[in-house]
Amino acid sequence: MPSPDAPLKIGTRGSPLALAQAFETRDRLMAAHGLPEAAFEIVAISTTGDRVQDRALSALGGKGLFTKEIEEGLASGALHIAVHSMKDMPTQLPEGLAMGAYLPREDPRDAFVSLAHRSILDLPQGAIVGTSSLRRRAQLAHRRPDLKLVEFRGNLQTRLRKLEDGVATGTFLAMAGLNRMGMTDVPRAAIAPEEMLPAVAQGAIGIELRADDAATAALIAPIHDRDTGLRLAAERAFLATLDGSCQTPIAGFAELVGDRLRLRGEILRPDGSAVIRGETEGAADDGAALGAALAHELLGQAGPGFLAGH
Repeated sequence: MPSPDAPLKIGTRGSPLALAQAFETRDRLMAAHGLPEAAFEIVAISTTGDRVQDRALSALGGKGLFTKEIEEGLASGALHIAVHSMKDMPTQLPEGLAMGAYLPREDPRDAFVSLAHRSILDLPQGAIVGTSSLRRRAQLAHRRPDLKLVEFRGNLQTRLRKLEDGVATGTFLAMAGLNRMGMTDVPRAAIAPEEMLPAVAQGAIGIELRADDAATAALIAPIHDRDTGLRLAAERAFLATLDGSCQTPIAGFAELVGDRLRLRGEILRPDGSAVIRGETEGAADDGAALGAALAHELLGQAGPGFLAGH
């Protein structure tokens, strides 16, 4: 059991949102085990994805950019656990590492954020919208091909500042991030999944650890949220089967109704010129199989080369 003399070291990115997620993890562990705050140490780590702000993620190599340095700390033993936004996590983890728990999922929806307009439909012809997400770019281009899309990198605060500076008329943020930061004053409209399917695992926080660290696994087990785990098993299997990366516009969203799981997914051409959607339903415990099956179904409809098409 961690103590002030031997604290549990929690690795995280250094952005305000990432730190808020690490603090939430620490607070849940404190409550679960009756431990003092001093029994935990938050270790903020700068990742490649955080440092390089002038290029698109897809040009830099994908999702591992936000996890690589943190996972190196785990593997070396410098960290006991790492707290991640699961939307940023590659589907394949480095050898020797594993996901140990998921916190209860926040609002998974996207938020449209604009200082002048209430929704995507309200945007005038040719308006400038900023986003660094290939998924959001493709979805928006499919729905509003008249809009001009520009690259919008940076953390939540940076992107809001760009809106204020007039770099773009609107952008997208995750409702989960806004909620976790308590940013109720940000002008936003939540977008229903029927209108814009969210990214796989959006709104979910995952705790990663060394696969052979049984003591830490036992420590974090009480704060694991089973429903989130079931939903992410389906969504991440869907993504993994599609070989999803930051270079591929893919959306996926699982919901639980009792002991049943409904999974919706879509793949898009990067330029938004075509989209293929599907959904499936089955036993909640069969999420991984459902995710893989839906991915194969959509790939079959798409045909070869669809995801690389422009």
